[in-house]
Amino acid sequence: MSEILRQQIEEITSLTDEEFEYVLSHFETKKLKKHQFLIQENDLVKNDYFVLNGCLKSYHVDSNGKEHIVQFATQNWWITDFQAHFNKTNATLFIDCIEDCELLSLSLENREKLCSEMHKIEHFFRKKSNSGYVALQQRILSMLNNNPQERYDKLLLSNPILFQKVPKKFIASYLGVSRETLSRFNSGSKK
Repeated sequence: MSEILRQQIEEITSLTDEEFEYVLSHFETKKLKKHQFLIQENDLVKNDYFVLNGCLKSYHVDSNGKEHIVQFATQNWWITDFQAHFNKTNATLFIDCIEDCELLSLSLENREKLCSEMHKIEHFFRKKSNSGYVALQQRILSMLNNNPQERYDKLLLSNPILFQKVPKKFIASYLGVSRETLSRFNSGSKK
């Protein structure tokens, strides 16, 4: 399964077999079951996670107990509570498994070590971070400027796999609409 990580890295920079094995030696494999928590609010967040298979959701629970989904992560995606991870503070998000998952875990210390030792890896993470910033800005602007149907259509177009893996109630939360509103949209997603 580690070839998935190598493919992602090599979309940005090439690595020799020896370089990739060295990079991979800084990761640990983690397996979780459906509904199992990866991170809970107030946890210390030491790792960033690369998804080899499965599906996870990252969310915040407000003072009324309502879940607000921030991110989904499927194969080839990275997920953590980034604020807590990079600032070395306690988590403000929950991350749990929608499906059984296999992940590669990378500590902040190992990431920093790899970046200081290998310009190629520093370049990779910089490019991935930049892509993440762009995606976050696009999501915020979509929430501000698009109506629910438009947000739904964009999500379906950009990430159709979610509609096969994720229950409608989670899609609704991610889009900021009720389950009933989502049901009115034309979809082939599961209930």
